[in-house]
Amino acid sequence: MAKLVLGCIADDFTGATDLANNLVRAGMRVVQTIGVPAGPLDADVDAVVVALKSRTIAPAEAIAQSLDALRWLQAQGAQQIYFKYCSTFDSTFTGEVRGNIGPVTEALMDALQCDFTIATPAFPDNKRTVFKGYLFAGDVLLNESGMQNHPLTPMTDPNLVRVLQAQCTRKVGLIDHAVVARGAAAIEERIAQLKAEGVSIAIVDAVSNDDLLRMGPALAKLPLLTAGSGVAIGLPANFGLAPSSQASALPKAGGKTAVVSGSCSLATNRQVLDFIQRGGAAMAIDPLRIAAGVDVTAEVLAWAAPLIDQGPVLVYSTAEAGAVKSVQGRLGVEEAGAMVERTIAAIARGLVERGVHQLVVAGGETSGACVQALGIAQMQIGPQIDPGVPWCHARCDAAPEAGLHITLKSGNFGSDDFFTKAFTVLA
Repeated sequence: MAKLVLGCIADDFTGATDLANNLVRAGMRVVQTIGVPAGPLDADVDAVVVALKSRTIAPAEAIAQSLDALRWLQAQGAQQIYFKYCSTFDSTFTGEVRGNIGPVTEALMDALQCDFTIATPAFPDNKRTVFKGYLFAGDVLLNESGMQNHPLTPMTDPNLVRVLQAQCTRKVGLIDHAVVARGAAAIEERIAQLKAEGVSIAIVDAVSNDDLLRMGPALAKLPLLTAGSGVAIGLPANFGLAPSSQASALPKAGGKTAVVSGSCSLATNRQVLDFIQRGGAAMAIDPLRIAAGVDVTAEVLAWAAPLIDQGPVLVYSTAEAGAVKSVQGRLGVEEAGAMVERTIAAIARGLVERGVHQLVVAGGETSGACVQALGIAQMQIGPQIDPGVPWCHARCDAAPEAGLHITLKSGNFGSDDFFTKAFTVLA
């Protein structure tokens, strides 16, 4: 068995595959676990990504889950720990809770006796960049990108130093682009300067992949990294690894095809519309009918049964921000989200039991619910569909013989034609 060099803790399931995808593209053999495994690692890999569903839970619970994952990774011999969060830097946000990225980071620092770490959600391949500490989504600041309307984790402040400082007891600083542009030695020098000033966590600017690659060598000796998935592209070289096609090899795909979508992001709304405009068979889920006691799962599966032999079907609860807020106002934010997740997860399992062995899942919370409903404990990471979104292969109790090819797409990721294009990658 290879020596495990990188142990990763991801705060949602799509984010975990996003990170694993970048590591695989850079040459690491990666397995993703769903939750913390009960036993030791039994795989010949360079990195493990432990996928948690902690992005939108209370900070105390997120800390407990993350520390549990850390202990397991340490027991497997991981040399460096990577805490992965979303490229939009969002997490639990309620009246008195300002987010759980900071609290989890500090808990991991305490456990690792780590006096300094970095924080950057930059992922230029998906148009997430950080400049002067401000997070951009495409050409606009984060708070102008639609994230200010996120139903669970709205982001109204693009200044990451300010956002993270509000969540932390340690002092937060900045390694700006002028430093990053000068390379690893300048970054290390700036880290030493910040530590002397009492700074323990630094937001790091990155506007291109070149910035991330320059960052890589400077981070080699840090016991803990916190970031989105972008930083991952510069890490495998620290362990002597280079890109290889073998890292992404999966078993041959077969079976029927389907898409389930619970994300309400702007990107996923466009993907749903594109699929429908191409003539794809699609059925929308009405949360109010679920709340009224209608067996929506049975209805959807009956509708899908004669169609899945003809090509992919799409089942979605995706809606515009105004419609989402209207439903939340009637049912409550948490209840509306949980109810839809449970329904989509039950539909996903039903589809797989009916022969769907290639499944696209859109939305972080939806992905978490679906992999749990499908009984997936571990996934092998395969080829990329779009930046941050790979196909994976998993054994699951809903498809015990053939296994399941599955992709978990973050709501904000993917081209408009993603739901159609995804299946061509496995053809």
